[in-house]
Amino acid sequence: MVKAKFGEKIDGWVHALFPFLFRRAINPNLLTLLGTFVSVLAAVAFAFGAFPLAGALLILGGLFDLVDGVVARHFHVSTAFGAFLDSTMDRLVDMAVLFGIIVHYGIVGELMSVLLAGTVLVSSVLTSYAKARAELFIENLGGGIFERGERIVGIAIGGLFGVMLPILWILAIGTTLTVFQRFAGAYRKLEGLELEAGTAAGGKQ
Repeated sequence: MVKAKFGEKIDGWVHALFPFLFRRAINPNLLTLLGTFVSVLAAVAFAFGAFPLAGALLILGGLFDLVDGVVARHFHVSTAFGAFLDSTMDRLVDMAVLFGIIVHYGIVGELMSVLLAGTVLVSSVLTSYAKARAELFIENLGGGIFERGERIVGIAIGGLFGVMLPILWILAIGTTLTVFQRFAGAYRKLEGLELEAGTAAGGKQ
């Protein structure tokens, strides 16, 4: 939702905030991998209960994830593999971070928190998978109240300010709703394609 509203402005913000990134060519894939490494460290910190540290690391990892695409576009080095790597590492981070939270709450015996984090994990994977599968047939399937940016920011806030449990409730509800929104959007667009194909086939007879 946030990405849809501000996506066109992000490049300008990154250029203004991090001008040193654009003085000489940087491999954007390296930035992607660095961001993944930092975010996996955040997952480990969550597992050990160091929530404020984990939240800070998650924000830092998110910054790498924010700038890698901007750098690639600036130096005209965007590639299909780079897009694949970025998307795949995003999924790894999503699962690792939530798994770290599950591990922590499992160790301390908070079953409800384990279930909530597990719900967010499953819904997050379904949200991303639904988009990937639908976009094999249609150009774009976005939308939903809790896309990846909202999830990551929410978890980081939960870690930094000690409000993880209410954040997990919000994300569990929001990500589940987002799955239904993605499925509904895919149904409408794919049914539209079927109707168009049927109309075109009928016109050729």
